[in-house]
Amino acid sequence: MQLEKVEQMYDNLQEDEHVLHMWAPLSLEIDEQYEYVKNGWGFELFSNALYLIAIPVLFVLNKIVFGFEVEGRENIEKVEGGKITVSNHVHPMDCTMNALINLPEKTYFPTLKANFEIPVVRHLIRLLNAVPIPNEMSNKKEFLKTMQGLLKEGKTIHLYPEVSLWPYYEKVRKFKKGAFILAIENNVPIVPIVYLFEKPQGIYEIFKSKPVIKAKVLEPIYPDDRLEKREAIEKLKDQVHRAMEDEIEKAKIKKQA
Repeated sequence: MQLEKVEQMYDNLQEDEHVLHMWAPLSLEIDEQYEYVKNGWGFELFSNALYLIAIPVLFVLNKIVFGFEVEGRENIEKVEGGKITVSNHVHPMDCTMNALINLPEKTYFPTLKANFEIPVVRHLIRLLNAVPIPNEMSNKKEFLKTMQGLLKEGKTIHLYPEVSLWPYYEKVRKFKKGAFILAIENNVPIVPIVYLFEKPQGIYEIFKSKPVIKAKVLEPIYPDDRLEKREAIEKLKDQVHRAMEDEIEKAKIKKQA
């Protein structure tokens, strides 16, 4: 796979346009009473059991199939309490990679409501702490309240500020503000995660035509509490975007050397 050709594929797309479309024949109704995060003992039991099965399977799968490796995991450990991790959205499996990076903490994933309208998958992702993002503005207040509660409890939330998934894309696209508003309003840091692609080497050359996937965890970036809210949001968004762009540029220079 030539990454230059991948980049050309996306030239005529809007920056938040979805490339992959899943079959979602079911319907999820979200109202003011919808329980975004379940807390009952039965749910916790099944969720923990699924985690115990899924985590080792995903670790082995991502390593063998995608050559997945992580650098900078210590930057996650620098944050005590609630945090938001963000990343470029470049592979259908990068959500599982983000979950592995944040271990031993569980990660909560706000995700498209449509993902909860896929048979079987809807139940699995619910147990693995995915949270549907409501389409209606009238329901977003309760959704945000739930996210704020998770952060106050010291939990980790992962968001994709690019919104849509563009497989194997090597640039950082324009960010939406949601993750940064949430960080500012709850005074928690953003920990950027950058996904990079490298030419298969060693044993991977034998069976892989696509690049292997590496993750680089960057230093936490904290809100500037000296600024007004709107300025603080823009500054945090720009800092995170710039840090991720710089890391991708470093990787490109390294590959060309």
